[in-house]
Amino acid sequence: MANSFKAAATAVGLILMATTARPAAAQGPVVLGSDAAECRPGASGTAALVTVHGFKNRDGRLRIQNYTGTKGEYLESGKYLRRQEMPMTTAGDMVVCLALPGPGRYVIVALHDTNTDGKLSVWQDGIGFSNNPRLGLSKPAAEKTLFTAEPGVNNVRIVMNYLRGLSVSPLKK
Repeated sequence: MANSFKAAATAVGLILMATTARPAAAQGPVVLGSDAAECRPGASGTAALVTVHGFKNRDGRLRIQNYTGTKGEYLESGKYLRRQEMPMTTAGDMVVCLALPGPGRYVIVALHDTNTDGKLSVWQDGIGFSNNPRLGLSKPAAEKTLFTAEPGVNNVRIVMNYLRGLSVSPLKK
């Protein structure tokens, strides 16, 4: 009798799983950030769906900011147009939606703030830019990081870079 109850419970569990669960591939990535609705199908604004990958660890927070490429505003403190900040996920790429003011040319910056001090600590934090320019020890030229946003959702892929010896580059796998 106990075996038949166990078999029935297992069968019910399998049926429930089959009817309610979808394969992970069908679900797509979890879109993070308070602007997530701006990247859903049918949204009417302009947004960037930013996929960030290449993290060296899962410590700290991820910050995504966008700027214009205008001299005097590009990467200047407090001159960002929009910011999203969240705790690091436990694994994989992080996908963040960032609402944009409208079509135009923008720079998106990703900061992996491993020590959660709210600023770039070059010795331990990671950084990445739209268009993934090769980085040195100074900020890249705005022209190398600008992308053109069209109406709707714009996909932007950013590779994180970390200090490695005397250079800043993506991690080698």
